Amino acid sequence: MNDNNEESSIINNNQIIPETLKNSVYTPAFLKKYIGNLVKVEFLIGTTYLEDRTGVLLEVGASYIVLRSIQDNNLLYCDIFSIKFVTISRQSFVYNPENYFNFPKSTQVGSNF
Repeated sequence: MNDNNEESSIINNNQIIPETLKNSVYTPAFLKKYIGNLVKVEFLIGTTYLEDRTGVLLEVGASYIVLRSIQDNNLLYCDIFSIKFVTISRQSFVYNPENYFNFPKSTQVGSNF
């Protein structure tokens, strides 16, 4: 006997989607709506220290997020359970590393080195 909730949790390859990724009362499901947006995420380190990171939200899992850093274009894998605050940019943002780095003409995309 299959329950309707159980059926809606199963995708094509028979993997079950956790409730935290489906229901927007949970942080991961809420954040999934903002994939592609510029975000500033503040993490609680220990009991008193806040550390922040800014980047484009690329991926959200049940226990992690992935940001593309705007400072150096690296990927940053972050523990979702240490997140305390997320600021989501409401302005459109198109990431282009050439806008953030002063590349000489010879090293721009499509140029010969």
